[in-house]
Amino acid sequence: MNLLKDEVSLLVRKLALPASIGTLFQTLFTIVDTFYAGKISPEALSALSKSFPIYFMIIATSIGVTVAGTSLIGSSIGEKNEKNVLTYFANVIIYAIIISIAVSILGFALGEKIFLLMNSSNEVTALGVEYINIIFLGTVFFILVVALNSFLHAEGDTVTYRNVLIFSFFLNIILNPIFIFGFLFIPPLGITGIGVSTLIAQFVSLLIILIKILKNQRLKQMTLNHFKAKYFFLKNIFFQSMPITIAIFGYSIAATIVFTYVGLFGEYAVAGYGSATRIEQVLLLPVLGINTAIISIIAQNIGAKYYNRVEQSYYTSIKYGFFIMLIAGVVIFVSADIVPKFFSSNNEVVMHGSIYLKISAFILPSYPIFFLSNGFFMALKKSEKAMFNNIIRNVVVPIMSFYIAKSINADFKTFFYIWGLFQWLISLVLIIYVRYYIKHKLVNV
Repeated sequence: MNLLKDEVSLLVRKLALPASIGTLFQTLFTIVDTFYAGKISPEALSALSKSFPIYFMIIATSIGVTVAGTSLIGSSIGEKNEKNVLTYFANVIIYAIIISIAVSILGFALGEKIFLLMNSSNEVTALGVEYINIIFLGTVFFILVVALNSFLHAEGDTVTYRNVLIFSFFLNIILNPIFIFGFLFIPPLGITGIGVSTLIAQFVSLLIILIKILKNQRLKQMTLNHFKAKYFFLKNIFFQSMPITIAIFGYSIAATIVFTYVGLFGEYAVAGYGSATRIEQVLLLPVLGINTAIISIIAQNIGAKYYNRVEQSYYTSIKYGFFIMLIAGVVIFVSADIVPKFFSSNNEVVMHGSIYLKISAFILPSYPIFFLSNGFFMALKKSEKAMFNNIIRNVVVPIMSFYIAKSINADFKTFFYIWGLFQWLISLVLIIYVRYYIKHKLVNV
């Protein structure tokens, strides 16, 4: 594929499809974990659900590294600056190792405190900390995988990572029951076994991506000199990745606030909501795939100063994402009473999961506007704008939703209606702003 010349709509489809399939299996990976947590106990299911805001520290950092690597390397490819391509790639790896150590330390220090903040019972807190401590032992595996893969994404290769995620999913299906319930000489580890399975799968993924990278023709020009840390490149990587990491880390704050309010209705309400969000994540996969596609396309085209193709990429992605989410909303509304039963047979867990999914069906079409608008700014290396958008959505809105709900003593359902109203408001304001930015600011990037 030629990201500078091929038809934009065709490129979006070609890049988004493998990225979406890969993200599908990445999400199915977490659904398998959720399924087995439900087999352990409702408390284990609640613990795994509540671990997500903490686990999201790794996810947020990974996304920041991915965006920084993809946009900076992709822009250098568009500029035909091979020296910068190789130097950025080497320094992305160095940055990934440094930041992974910092994230692990932070995770170990804050894990238990965050569980307690979410009104968790002692049993749920103990189970959650047991799981999350294992995950943070392998932070470097998670972040190095996406650091290496950012180079492939910058070249327009979303297939390799897709294949890695598919393999990782099937490996996790095999490993989870072995480590949770025990097999032969392996003792039953319970919820710890879910974490161990995840780390093994991530380590294998790292090895596969590394083998692919070592075969890349462009990287055969690399020498050890490229792996000397260089302030200019590390600074650019930091300022490109950190706003995204901080912004998306705001989702941890949002999730913590939501789980805190939902926790007022009991651990089974948390389990129901947490399991329902796994289904919501599956439905969002096409949007995330499209987002991966437009970051790659726009990064190269902005480097080549093809502004019309940048604009076309944005509007094409919005059109595709919006209509896909309309269809997804109908599907999830119709199946809302059935899907939660996959994770739990507890009536209260199923009821709360069903309520949330029916409300989520109406919120889904607003999400592509938000995610793809942020992807637009990330590709332009305007991470500070994406950071601002995320802070509004993931910090300001949850706080406002929480206090509005508390002030009117809102029940579970009303809280999420308030939440949905804010999601639509943010998305509508954002698309108006991006339209203005394209018309008046794009040529000055």
